Amino acid sequence: MRERQAFLDARRAREFEAFVAGAAGRLLHAATLLTSEPPDTNPRARALLTASLAYTYATWDRMRGEDPYDRTRQQLAIRFARGAWRRHRGRGGVLARLTPQERLILVLRLYEGVAEEQTAALLGLPPDRVRVICTRAMAAVLHPPRGPAPPPALPLGEAAPS
Repeated sequence: MRERQAFLDARRAREFEAFVAGAAGRLLHAATLLTSEPPDTNPRARALLTASLAYTYATWDRMRGEDPYDRTRQQLAIRFARGAWRRHRGRGGVLARLTPQERLILVLRLYEGVAEEQTAALLGLPPDRVRVICTRAMAAVLHPPRGPAPPPALPLGEAAPS
């Protein structure tokens, strides 16, 4: 009996290691986008991913045909959403000016390709609300506020005041 359990545990570990080897990079990038940390120094994103992967490993035997990537991405989103409203203000990057909810929806919809209805169900929002938030977030990213206007040009031949 012990030998069989040891065999099953070893197989489970190999399967999970293969999953992590293939998916961890993309999931870490998604977590980094969510936390809006620089890619080379992203401790919150790494902690978020580690907790999500730990959950996936703990439920590995009960998945019964579910996609482990979807399960881990769902955990990543849930864990981010639970703590993000207080702690995950942007630190830099293109998504830093977005609210945590806008970042979450934008990353799920555009980076991860999750359908609007699935995103809405995951976050407990109506699909129309997800669409509005996603559109607003895309507009904020694509058309950022401009900086201060440059000083007016002086007419030819006129010297700058000293």
